[in-house]
Amino acid sequence: MNRKTLMLTLLIAVAPSMAMSASVYKWTDDNGVTHYGDRQPVGANSETVNVRSGTSSGSDSGRSSPQQRLDELQEQQQKKTDRENETAVEAARRKQREANCETARANLKVIESNARIRVEEDGEQRYLAPEEIAEQKVKFEEVVAESCGPETQQ
Repeated sequence: MNRKTLMLTLLIAVAPSMAMSASVYKWTDDNGVTHYGDRQPVGANSETVNVRSGTSSGSDSGRSSPQQRLDELQEQQQKKTDRENETAVEAARRKQREANCETARANLKVIESNARIRVEEDGEQRYLAPEEIAEQKVKFEEVVAESCGPETQQ
């Protein structure tokens, strides 16, 4: 059993190389016509032709030159980089919105929970008047609505 498996494996490994080693011959007859064949002609000088398997190089309609492929690859990489940069900008914008929302909510909470609010102006501290507190409350409510609501496209 072991010997049969070894022989089968060896045969499978050698078969493709044997198939690829098939020769193609090229010769010109007495009339000047060039011929190709898999058997060497009798009585005529012939040369062995290197044949590659796969698609023919004569039809170049589906293939592009190496420079075109390089340009396409660079363009794809540039688009990917642009998308990554755009994603980074969007992530930074989202984080900034979240920070603004959190700050505005905290400020609104302070205004709503305290009757007197002290601020520092020109190095001196003073208390805000009720009208000023109402203005600040409206201002922070607008910031909360803008920063904490759904993001609008600009």
